[in-house]
Amino acid sequence: MIKNYLSLCFILLATLQLVFVKKTSGQTYKSGPADKDFAGYLFTYFKGNAVKDEAICFAISTDGYNYRALNNNEPVIDSKNISSTGGVRDPHILRAEDGRSFYMVVTDMTSSKGWDSNRAMILMKSDDLINWKHTVINIQKDYKGHDDLKRVWAPQTIYDPAKGKYMVYFSMQHGNGADIIYYAYANADFTGFEAEPKVLFNPKNGKSCIDGDIINKNGLFYLFYKTEGNGNGIKLAVTDSLMSGKWLEQPGYKQQTRDAVEGSGVFKLNRSDKYILMYDVYGKGKYQFCESADLDRFKVIDNEVKMDFHPRHGTIIPVSRTELRNLTARWGLPQGMELKLAKNPVLDGFYADPDVLYSNKTKKYYIYPTSDGFDGWGGYYFKTFSSTDLTSWKDEGVILDLKKDVPWGNRNAWAPTIAEKKIGKDYKYFYYFTAAQKIGVASADLPTGPFTASGKPLVNFKPGGIKGGQEIDPAVFTDPNSGKSYLYWGNGYLAVAELNKDMISLKPNTTKVLNTDKTFREGCYVFYRKGTYYFMWSEDDTRSENYRVRYGTSKSPLGPITTSENNLVIQKDPESGIFGTGHNSVLQIPGKDEWYIVYHRFNYPDGINMGDAAGFNREVCMDRMYFDEAGHIIPVKPTH
Repeated sequence: MIKNYLSLCFILLATLQLVFVKKTSGQTYKSGPADKDFAGYLFTYFKGNAVKDEAICFAISTDGYNYRALNNNEPVIDSKNISSTGGVRDPHILRAEDGRSFYMVVTDMTSSKGWDSNRAMILMKSDDLINWKHTVINIQKDYKGHDDLKRVWAPQTIYDPAKGKYMVYFSMQHGNGADIIYYAYANADFTGFEAEPKVLFNPKNGKSCIDGDIINKNGLFYLFYKTEGNGNGIKLAVTDSLMSGKWLEQPGYKQQTRDAVEGSGVFKLNRSDKYILMYDVYGKGKYQFCESADLDRFKVIDNEVKMDFHPRHGTIIPVSRTELRNLTARWGLPQGMELKLAKNPVLDGFYADPDVLYSNKTKKYYIYPTSDGFDGWGGYYFKTFSSTDLTSWKDEGVILDLKKDVPWGNRNAWAPTIAEKKIGKDYKYFYYFTAAQKIGVASADLPTGPFTASGKPLVNFKPGGIKGGQEIDPAVFTDPNSGKSYLYWGNGYLAVAELNKDMISLKPNTTKVLNTDKTFREGCYVFYRKGTYYFMWSEDDTRSENYRVRYGTSKSPLGPITTSENNLVIQKDPESGIFGTGHNSVLQIPGKDEWYIVYHRFNYPDGINMGDAAGFNREVCMDRMYFDEAGHIIPVKPTH
């Protein structure tokens, strides 16, 4: 009863703490994958006590149970280039809160010099899991009062939401004392500590503890650690605040073997409520995996786990399709492993309303989406993503922040569109965007920016005769026949105006309303193929599973638009779990009659169960688009 009461108190305190942090901390840019994007796992480990084996190795898995070593089980980083001792052990890897960065910390040590020979650890940071920057932190040299320090072991990192900082924790032994788990907060660039290490956890029995591994579950911090000299196993302590010094030590041991173990690591299975506790059964030269739903009771699942290598003390994190592709592109696909990855979505994270461009200047493809995942379409910044192959997309970062760059409209950053235009001898880029239900324009010399907003709205009026709807969803089109550029926009109506040669102003008296059919809602897009102008638009509401794309054709960029009875381009596919397919753009591969539709949909597989929230937690997809001999668009089947 006491244990249950304390657990309930922890949960209540953690909930209050998280609410406080959410309300007081500033909102930052979102990057990287969401849980929906995770398609596998990265296992980082070292191999043994020989100097050549005291190095960082990687392995991957697509199911969390079957792992294959990358780089033929050889190190992915040369220990001599990063360590002060010539060897590294106990690698711990963590995805940063920004979604796109990774932190790795390792013991700077080679056992050939003795178990009490090391005084340092290494802090490492990467934006791609491939290239790493590193800093050696020698506790004895960098901080006073550690003259009798004997060893610094098994560092790990966790994000502390109460501080908004990353805590590095590790065990140290001084003189003949016990091994105690210490901590220090890392500085902003993860190259050092803000202050000298302090005690994080010391068991009540005063015995040694090493190999701490902390996981945050529902606001509670679960610390798995190895006891030394008092049973020699893995125990658990729980707290609701890393800084409190108040830990609830759980009775008993968590390993499910009588053999000696160390180096525990816990990770959550993708799209599951199950956790895996793994540990190094170092006397037997093997790893053991255990499964749990509550981080308290564990069962062995060794019969379900397979590896083609023998790891020592490592950690596992989930990775996305993009990250798996990048890892295998760098170190090769492990022999005997087939990497079956979904094609869609093409961007990790929540994005919508994609506009696509091929840049003649950089010879790359770009997608310009709405930054999604904000309640009520409350995003305030725009990003772009680049690719050379339409498969791997690089996050190029924020190109326009309404709060910083657009004083007349600092909210509701929606549905952008981009034009590449040759002005003089060079290409320029003109970016049209929605802000506060008005349309603005920004320009740049490169497709990635920096973009400079014009300083005033381009469209903040309703065309003559229009009383309802919104001034949103711009689409820009340059007529290959005349060279003239046009801007289209509208929700509830479709308007068009010719752009002046400066591309940042509308030509007077050219605004008109175009008629489509009664299905038009928003999201117009125009392209040209073999003498025909195609007009595409979205029907229904983006929160509806029936959101879909229709089209009409014309002999002019100014209409009139002709629609046929069977003019659906793409719609939901319930059998595949795909819903809400709409707001698209179109890409033609340069010099080819090869076409793609780029669109958004409800995030898969959870979006259909999110209610209205599915309409602002969307993801960007791409599928091939074909035409029949008469030039009609053949309905596109959305794919995974």
